[in-house]
Amino acid sequence: MDLRVIDKSDTELSIEIAGEDHTFMNVIKGALLETEGVTAATYDVNPEQSGGQTDPVLTIKTQESVDALDALEDGTDRVIEKADSLTDAFEAAA
Repeated sequence: MDLRVIDKSDTELSIEIAGEDHTFMNVIKGALLETEGVTAATYDVNPEQSGGQTDPVLTIKTQESVDALDALEDGTDRVIEKADSLTDAFEAAA
């Protein structure tokens, strides 16, 4: 997975995530919206409205007291935890 920072401030982060589609982007967006201090999390994959970009761009906005990069880390940790829980439940059911 290749990431490219498009814009970064203390409370806002926009990154391009190469090679991903709606499946991954919806998961990370959902996890970010559950993360304390995140006020908005969106992504865009529409090249006509994005100046020709073809890879999704994730944008995170946070409260003043939360660094956007830290929020991204917390959100990705949440995705890992949920995936691990699903794996454990699946193995227990098998």
